Amino acid sequence: MVGQMPDYTADVAEPSFCLPSISADGGERPAAERIVDAARELFCRDGIHATGVDRILAAAGASKMSLYTRFGSKEALVREVLQREGADWRRAFFYEVNKGGVDPRARLAAIVPALEAWFRSGRFYGCSFMNAAAEHSKGEPALRELAAEHHRVVLAFLEQIVREIGVAEPLLVARQILLTIEGTIASLMVAGDPAVLEIAARNLRSITDDTRMAENRASA
Repeated sequence: MVGQMPDYTADVAEPSFCLPSISADGGERPAAERIVDAARELFCRDGIHATGVDRILAAAGASKMSLYTRFGSKEALVREVLQREGADWRRAFFYEVNKGGVDPRARLAAIVPALEAWFRSGRFYGCSFMNAAAEHSKGEPALRELAAEHHRVVLAFLEQIVREIGVAEPLLVARQILLTIEGTIASLMVAGDPAVLEIAARNLRSITDDTRMAENRASA
């Protein structure tokens, strides 16, 4: 049974795909938080291997002691970044989809506009998990575990919506939708062509039309 997912439309502060600008002048913010914010932007924008520790610390206005005391290693910082990137992306994406309203089909129709909002946000670097996997050994267990958990949570969110429609195989349909989402993100990252979004919208309409036809056959 899929658990109840949070209703992010009820939050006071609207979730966003963007982060605050990196600044070495962190004010009262702890050094560890400044380090994470700087690492998130630099890892996602420029790549994990291309971003050295010294560059992160310069952007954060923090010392090596702060980094290694809090995180222990660059690898541990990478894991922290991925956890936060995943959580914040899901929060923003679920919020945008749930703005479709109570009708589950309207929420599914809001998926592509949600992806477009991310693409046009000024902070679209593709999927952080796909990018990290591309830079590391495919057998690296910590990254695989984080990516798998992200995948499970997004799939559960989609499955819940599909179940509300009442289709016979909600998990299969949710997997089809997630595959379309992941393919769209990868294509936007590689091509940077917004026409990909229209293709994604057509693919999602095809999936939902197929579920409607199956419902009609079942009720005939």
